[in-house]
Amino acid sequence: MSVWAQLQELPEEAQQQVHQTYGEQFPIEVRCALAQWIEEKPWKDLDADNPQHEAYASTLVSSLISEIEAKANSTENFVTKFKLTQSAQNFRLNYSHNPFILVRIVKHCLNTEAKVIQQSQNYLNISNHETKPLIRDPQQEITQQMEKLRKQTIETEEELRRMREDQEQFIIQFQENQKRQMTIQQLNCQQNQNIELINKWQKEKDSLDNALRLKASQLFQMRMALIQRHTDTFGALQSLQQRVLDEELINWKRAQQLCGNAVPFDNNFELRRMREEQEQFIIQFQENQKRQMTIQQLNCQQNQNIELINKLQKEKELLDNALRHKASQLFQMRMALIQRHTDTFGALQRHTDTFGALQSLQQRVLDEELINWKRAQQLCGNAVPFDNNLDQIQEWCEVLAEVIWANRQQMKRIADMCSQLPLGPNTSNGHTEQLQLLNKQITSLLSNLVTSTFIIEKQPPQVMKTNTRFTSTVRLLVGGKLNVNMTPPQVKVTIISESQANSMIKNDQVSSGEASGEILNNSGTMEYHSASRQLSVNFRNMQLRKIKRAEKKGTESVMDEKFSLLFQSKFNVGGGELVFQVWTLSLPVVVIVHGNQEPHAWATVTWDNAFAAPGRTPFVVPEKVPFSQVGEVLSQKYKGAIGRGLSEENLRFLAGKAFRNPNLQDWPNQLLSWSLFSKEPLPDRSFTFWEWFYAILKVTREHLRGLWNDGSVMGFVWRRQAEEMLSKRSSGTFLLRYSDSELGGVTVAWIAEGQEGNETYMLQPFTSRDFQIRGLADRINDLKHLTYLYPDIPKDQAFSKYYTPFNDSQPSSSNGYVKPVLVTFIPGWSGNSPFDSYPNTPQSVLHNPHSPSDGSLSYHDNPSIQSASNDCAMNAVGGMGGTVDDYTDLMSMDLVSDMDAPVDFSSINVSDLMSYSKSS
Repeated sequence: MSVWAQLQELPEEAQQQVHQTYGEQFPIEVRCALAQWIEEKPWKDLDADNPQHEAYASTLVSSLISEIEAKANSTENFVTKFKLTQSAQNFRLNYSHNPFILVRIVKHCLNTEAKVIQQSQNYLNISNHETKPLIRDPQQEITQQMEKLRKQTIETEEELRRMREDQEQFIIQFQENQKRQMTIQQLNCQQNQNIELINKWQKEKDSLDNALRLKASQLFQMRMALIQRHTDTFGALQSLQQRVLDEELINWKRAQQLCGNAVPFDNNFELRRMREEQEQFIIQFQENQKRQMTIQQLNCQQNQNIELINKLQKEKELLDNALRHKASQLFQMRMALIQRHTDTFGALQRHTDTFGALQSLQQRVLDEELINWKRAQQLCGNAVPFDNNLDQIQEWCEVLAEVIWANRQQMKRIADMCSQLPLGPNTSNGHTEQLQLLNKQITSLLSNLVTSTFIIEKQPPQVMKTNTRFTSTVRLLVGGKLNVNMTPPQVKVTIISESQANSMIKNDQVSSGEASGEILNNSGTMEYHSASRQLSVNFRNMQLRKIKRAEKKGTESVMDEKFSLLFQSKFNVGGGELVFQVWTLSLPVVVIVHGNQEPHAWATVTWDNAFAAPGRTPFVVPEKVPFSQVGEVLSQKYKGAIGRGLSEENLRFLAGKAFRNPNLQDWPNQLLSWSLFSKEPLPDRSFTFWEWFYAILKVTREHLRGLWNDGSVMGFVWRRQAEEMLSKRSSGTFLLRYSDSELGGVTVAWIAEGQEGNETYMLQPFTSRDFQIRGLADRINDLKHLTYLYPDIPKDQAFSKYYTPFNDSQPSSSNGYVKPVLVTFIPGWSGNSPFDSYPNTPQSVLHNPHSPSDGSLSYHDNPSIQSASNDCAMNAVGGMGGTVDDYTDLMSMDLVSDMDAPVDFSSINVSDLMSYSKSS
């Protein structure tokens, strides 16, 4: 059953999770229409960070667009046809020049579907069909909380509009009432007072006074409510931002180490309504003032028109009452709107009901999602798979930035309105202090969001060789949303020491000290890519020219010293209203000057990546850790580099080797020190445990990948253990194990009949140099006395697919010579034929495992001899029935003319090979 069909059978809640994953970037209509076609394509095999995959990704996106267009042309449903046609146009416009963007989106959607299906299946298995709520995806929870905050911000904007309108009406009514009061005063001043008119005006004024008092009270309440709304919103914003930055983004960064669709606010209802109310209030208030002046003028007339004065007075009183009522309404609206914002920002006690006001949602995004991303980015350096969800985190951060900025602007407008018309107690201050506090908190929230989302998307190499080009990419997740790209910021890169990094973290500011090295091409301008909505800068040609090292203590070496690359920038937001200085540090970097320093440098990096604690002091790591954790790291190294990880028996062997005790008990819980891991040499050896492991990992990755993944290389076996295992098998049985004495060496152990019964033999180890000349499978095929791979697998069954076919009619080369065939040969062991397989690589003289004086066989793992002596070579030839003259004739063959590369004759061990040539 297809994945899409499985989704249709899931509970409604699970289907809703899937629906929320899709958007305008990749509409769910496209997924539905092309369900089978999409699922058949190898999306998961595409690596968006691998330039070699770009050509196929481009072809795949083009094919997808063609399929969408074909489906649109064949469907009869108008809505579906329109949606598919629009999607095809958008895909061609946005993804044709950057197909990896769509690849990431599709992979994210398909991964989400798989997770939801798996969660549903696990739920059914665990609950035994009981009715329980489905476990929700944390990412879906964040998205839902953000949508709720956006809706809440739109509501407060509408409240603010209404409050402004009410306030304007209040002002107008107040002015009218003032005019009415003046009219009454004028009537009262007349000699012939019109008492009836004066009483009429007075009643109107009294009525308006009451109305204005009520309006003023309403306006005050509106202000207080609006301020409270913003105060509540602050808590949710802060919590959500903290989650995005400290969880999602940190997780992304951690994953990197071991290997947006934002809706604009267009309906600011609450804020607009309050503004309109306030404007009406002002108009009414001015009208009332005019009425008051009219009454005063009437009262001052000698001939008072009492009737007119009374009429105006009544009108003024009515308007006074209306204005009081309006003022009360405005006050209530302000209070309600403030309360709405307070709820949105700060009330954590309401977080359970609202799923998060902005503070808690931001806290979740920054302190959980972003932190988890950073940790995953770090673990990626140890070959742990990296689920790169940075685009999803950017969408969350963009929504946070949009909501925070909108709320900040709303509070500024509330402050302006309060300044324009003070209401309520302490009118001299109004709500200034509360609004200032909210503005400070929301600005701090924005600052935290901006500085936390300046991240290193692509880390520089953690083992950095001087005078070698390297790359890195820095990205500002909220740069596009805050229009930072309008004035593209510059980013500068410097390298700093561990102590400098420690000082920066402690003081939370960039150190003014000198850099610890010189980097070429260390500055760049951030660019905005409209299709992906990413503001980033890609440093493509940086190069570390010089490095300043600290003084070493005790047994410290240059490969133990950690540095970090400091990326810093400065830019403004809101037309210069806010200025941000941002910086971020790379993962620890070890600087080397020669390739032979690389193994130890990787030991330092591996230990740091695996065991760095969140929030640590740079770059402190534990001195000792349980071997179970070390084993997990080593297994992941194997799995990431080769394909198959390490078994429990493999890890048991490695524990015994690391602790120098093959019979170690309770090995998973034993604490392994950094010194035993990488500083102290193994017993009777010149190399450490890590150097031994690093060498076998390297040779397996480069030459034995297929054999290891098939299980043909046992590898991690003690010599005595190999002898015991083979002693119980038939003659000719063999196994492949890693050498204890030779770095990167692979030896063949086999059992054969000897003078005193079956005996176990160990072939001198093969190394990477040997495998470059002739592969292990071909060498095993050369040795005919090896018949069964332990325990009883026929040799050809295990190795034949890796044999190089031998062509009996070798063509002559351009110079008239035929290349010789070089095969592995052990003197004294019959049945070796040189004509069954052909070397894998261009011909060069074989550097075969050198042997001690007993004829290439050994009961011990002795170090390889770097060059064969003539005595050893001639003895070996004698063992074959040859003479010194035979050896001389063999060496006089014209091999050089047929070689693809110069030959080092000092490396030839003639006893190990037979050369075959035909004259041209």
